Amino acid sequence: MTADATTVDRLLPTDEAEALIALTRDIADKKLAPIADAHEKAETYPEGIFATLGEAGLLGLPYPESEGGGGQPYEVYLQVLEELAARWAAVAVAVSVHGLACFPTATYGTDEQQAEWLPKLLSGELIGAYSLSEPHAGSDAAALRCRAEKVESGYRITGSKAWITHGGVADVYNLFARTGEGNRGVSCFLVSRDTEGLTFGKPEEKMGLHAIPTTTADYDGAFIPEDRLIGAEGDGLKIAFSALDSGRLGIAAVAVGLAQGALRDAVAYANERTAFGRKIIDHQGLSFLLADMAAAVTSARATYLDAARRRDLGRDYSRAASTAKLIATDAAMKVTTDAVQVLGGYGYSREFRVERYMREAKITQIFEGTNQIQRLVIGRSLVEG
Repeated sequence: MTADATTVDRLLPTDEAEALIALTRDIADKKLAPIADAHEKAETYPEGIFATLGEAGLLGLPYPESEGGGGQPYEVYLQVLEELAARWAAVAVAVSVHGLACFPTATYGTDEQQAEWLPKLLSGELIGAYSLSEPHAGSDAAALRCRAEKVESGYRITGSKAWITHGGVADVYNLFARTGEGNRGVSCFLVSRDTEGLTFGKPEEKMGLHAIPTTTADYDGAFIPEDRLIGAEGDGLKIAFSALDSGRLGIAAVAVGLAQGALRDAVAYANERTAFGRKIIDHQGLSFLLADMAAAVTSARATYLDAARRRDLGRDYSRAASTAKLIATDAAMKVTTDAVQVLGGYGYSREFRVERYMREAKITQIFEGTNQIQRLVIGRSLVEG
């Protein structure tokens, strides 16, 4: 095995997809990789990066060309996310969340809402974020308390949302707030960042993904016009959960990208470092560890691609999405941890990226539904047949 052997040999469906992956790699190598370490260490936002990705057409790939999207199948879009994540996971996560934030309007919005918002979102002129979780309600989305009270010509929003990727930076937010009681008492809204009565907390002090802020949002009687309601009143959880199936695939692809980056760096180091008169990759104990890492990355990629192809064919893919998210993120945690082991003491040092990869991999097991929730979804699907 050599460093070149870790380059992904992708089986893409069209020449256009091949060109898209080549473009993504070029941008990721020239625009993301050279600045990622500095921004992650300084915890500074990469101004201009999302404009660059938007100009390249990478922010709306799975949505229709008629609305400003790329018209690409999900299996291609996810491989673009993976390529981005292999260089800079924080940016890839934000791109995935942006795609997730486009879903409610694209799928449940009126013709007028889609005409007004989708072209700007899909082109990257506007960046979207997703605000479902609350300080007391993460996995249990039905326990939401943030309330939308119906008033003349709109709604008054009171309450807090938590763990918002791109919070305070994104231009528009999918807000899920309570308009009634029970599971049919949650509705979805599209909220502008500059809405009066909306404020954002300071960025969370996270283990990883430092360059992209994650914040709370506080609504103090903020007025939302009635034309910002997405779908019907009470459809919020249905919208949220259908969007999350796609979002879980995005995180699975990001996790595979992280693992691929860790594998690449570990193999490169093992080919350069010597011990006992040989390159350490030539020692069977280490080469077997690297082989297991490569097998984990390859199998995780196959799992998310299987789920994506089901989605592209219009088949039910909810269980496949949960399976992909579970398998890929657990693999990322294992592969990045093993990469640290390959580098030994250097792996524990911030001089090398693998310690960052390991910290970043952990969150992939948590957001878009913890891996315990994924097991719950898979288990329930087996009971229901």
